[in-house]
Amino acid sequence: MTVSRLARFVLCLALFPAAAMAQDRRPSHCIAIADAGGFVHKAAFGDPLDEYSVRLNYIDHAMFLIETAGGLRVATDYTGFLGRVGPPDAVTMNRAHISHWTPTPDPGIGHVLRGWSDRVGEPADHNLDLGEMLIRSVSTDIRSSAGTGREENGNSIFVFEVAGLCIGHLGHLHHEPSAEQYAALGRLDVVMAPVDGGLTVDLPTMIRTLQGLRSSVVIPMHWFGPSSLDRFVAGMEGEFDVDRRSESFLDVSLDTLPDRPTIVVLQPAYLSEAE
Repeated sequence: MTVSRLARFVLCLALFPAAAMAQDRRPSHCIAIADAGGFVHKAAFGDPLDEYSVRLNYIDHAMFLIETAGGLRVATDYTGFLGRVGPPDAVTMNRAHISHWTPTPDPGIGHVLRGWSDRVGEPADHNLDLGEMLIRSVSTDIRSSAGTGREENGNSIFVFEVAGLCIGHLGHLHHEPSAEQYAALGRLDVVMAPVDGGLTVDLPTMIRTLQGLRSSVVIPMHWFGPSSLDRFVAGMEGEFDVDRRSESFLDVSLDTLPDRPTIVVLQPAYLSEAE
């Protein structure tokens, strides 16, 4: 580890002593901040993955299925149905709307991570080590149901550390992350971002957030038809390349990240196991 990386790592530990001192937690390599470059390429659900690669399947709305080379499957903002497939190994959920969680997850799911705590106002504070993948949460606030106030730590940004990558899912984000939250997220190579421009954050706030994260790959989600998606893309063009795809999936690895920050537009589709 270089001196500059070590200094940044020590700074992050100072900002988050509780997480750093937890005896049963794998240290986050995303917070250490590393460099990478490359290109994103096509994939197909269920096909074998190259070593150190991850497959991202866009299912619907804000729900993705993350596949690893070792066969691990994790769903984000899980609503209970991925398609004609068996239950994933783990799921994350967010509470702001029922379109981001289910009260009756499949009992075959090994780990159900809710982005909110049963103790109102406290952070969810997940740090699940699945061996091949580390899943952790950074809590954010949400608007109250009446829309007149804010509920502290009502939802979570989930970070998936796998194959050397740091993959973030912003969930139903209601405000730009604070400096402390940006630091807790660390480096995000890939980020799934809600771009509806209203139900989550407004479009200028989302663009500012993504400019702050400077992720190599941004996958728009939570868009309601071409108009909201196109408004987001238009606001990001120039600073970010745009890669529009007809597929619902892609493979990504540290060696195949784009040289310039790139918006990769995927088309959502439910999954089906290969016959």
